[in-house]
Amino acid sequence: MCGITAIVSHQAVNQELYDALTVLQHRGQDAAGIVTCERGRLHLRKDNGLTRDVFNNAQMLKLKGNMGIAHVRYPTAGCTSSAEAQPFYVNSPFGLTLAHNGNLTNTEELKKALFLEDQRHINTDSDSEVLLNVFAHELHSIGKLDLSVEDIFQAVSGVHRRCKGAYAVVIMIAGVGILGFRDPHGIRPVVFGERKTEEGSDFMIASESVALNVLGFTLTRDIEPGEAIFIEESGILHTKQCAEEVDHCPCIFEYVYFARPDSIIDDISVYKARLRMGDKLAAKILREWPDFDIDVVIPIPDTSRTSALQMANKLGVKFSEGFMKNRYIGRTFIMPGQKMREKSVRQKLNAIDLEFNGKNVLLVDDSVVRGTTSAQIIQMARDAGAKKVYFASAAPPVRYPNVYGIDMPAANELIAHDRTEEEVREAIGADRLIYQDLDDLIEAVRKGNPNIKHFDTSCFSKEYITGDIDDVYLDKIEALRNDNAQAERNSGKLIIEML
Repeated sequence: MCGITAIVSHQAVNQELYDALTVLQHRGQDAAGIVTCERGRLHLRKDNGLTRDVFNNAQMLKLKGNMGIAHVRYPTAGCTSSAEAQPFYVNSPFGLTLAHNGNLTNTEELKKALFLEDQRHINTDSDSEVLLNVFAHELHSIGKLDLSVEDIFQAVSGVHRRCKGAYAVVIMIAGVGILGFRDPHGIRPVVFGERKTEEGSDFMIASESVALNVLGFTLTRDIEPGEAIFIEESGILHTKQCAEEVDHCPCIFEYVYFARPDSIIDDISVYKARLRMGDKLAAKILREWPDFDIDVVIPIPDTSRTSALQMANKLGVKFSEGFMKNRYIGRTFIMPGQKMREKSVRQKLNAIDLEFNGKNVLLVDDSVVRGTTSAQIIQMARDAGAKKVYFASAAPPVRYPNVYGIDMPAANELIAHDRTEEEVREAIGADRLIYQDLDDLIEAVRKGNPNIKHFDTSCFSKEYITGDIDDVYLDKIEALRNDNAQAERNSGKLIIEML
């Protein structure tokens, strides 16, 4: 998962791009980058680390110009090389820089075509560099020195024809303007908005609406699946549907975990969707466990707080903040390596004994992925004096990898893979485990926008919307994603070719 943003303004954009990245930091903590354009010249700074660590005052001053794009990243295949920090750059044609959120599913096929047919060199293992070169070739093939907006949209159509998978993208064309587009399924989120000034309109593109709000932009709408928008350097906006066929299928895990609760994605309030998830979970408990003996509902901060509070209200049970979170420890879900994840849990959370001692506690989390974090937290509750520890997940069992830009582990590292719910309960040490039903999750999210007919639920259902994912592909993904392979890759000992 990554965060992207772009701004075309009548004033310098370096500080606002930086501010936007801090708002989107939850989407990636591995690397950050900003590129700006000043009179046709590009200024780029990117490196591994948090936004606040990558940029200092001297570097910010060099990021001159009134338009730019920016990116925060975590790696979808475990590589933490700074060479794969974004934005990426190619000099031909015109000077292009790209920031990408998502994951292409036909990367190896595209790499071969780029080398053999397009005669382009790919220097990293990143699918984002592949995507940039596909667009660059499509733009170059038009064969014009004086680009029109229609030429740019034609190049996006070429990307849609060649690329499969998930992509929300911003591309800056040096001295020309900024392009934003989304794959024909709209799997990953991206929105745009406008800010009126005395000089004219400023425009901003971002992964989540909250970034626009913080910077004083008014949300216009989401970029539609298959659609492209182009903002000229002078501040003129153009839009066009560039895909021949679209099938809107946004990732439901954005609403469960990744997006900030104060964001609106595809006209759905993330906050209200999580409230409805709490309603559904509470209804399931009342239906299947009417004589429950829960004394207190406690969220595992921070993502599950909204659902947990709603559950407590519906069940008529006390809600309490039983865990205090250290704000300076990163999100364990996106930390590379199992040992680091395990070590971080007790550094990240501390139990308040008074809220647990002698009570039957219902812990609520957004999901259960590997299960090791859940097991440790349950043990922390017992150590704090809880009599019984029940566990509720706002999401259904995560049984399959996500191939569209969320770095979920290999299938055999998912605790629910090939396990029954009762076996998962035993493995994490809970006295009772309550999972959200998939139909209830879909209904909770869709209620915000009934026009969305279906969602990407592949990590729960193994139904991959792009139609090109089979067991052979998943086996290759597993070889790339398991913790041992990631550790060896990062130490330079492993090379895997996906044929």
